[in-house]
Amino acid sequence: MITETNAVTFRQNLGEMINQVQYRHDSIVINKDGKPVAALIDARLFGRIRRMQDRFDTLATRMADAFATIPVEEGMAEIDRIVAEGRKR
Repeated sequence: MITETNAVTFRQNLGEMINQVQYRHDSIVINKDGKPVAALIDARLFGRIRRMQDRFDTLATRMADAFATIPVEEGMAEIDRIVAEGRKR
């Protein structure tokens, strides 16, 4: 479950909210001035997110290296062509 709270309530109930995340594996989104600014999540979930980010960064680097010799305009034209083809189907 994802709970949203404001920063003041979060600060006042920090211990309870840590327990909520630790034992119930909930996540808490902390809002400031009505906008989300941070999240408290289970450490296992955070580990998974970090591993996924590392994998994404590795993949993005490999893709950038593979297409480094292709001019940007040419690459964008190819992407536009493929998207247009896909939309026709």
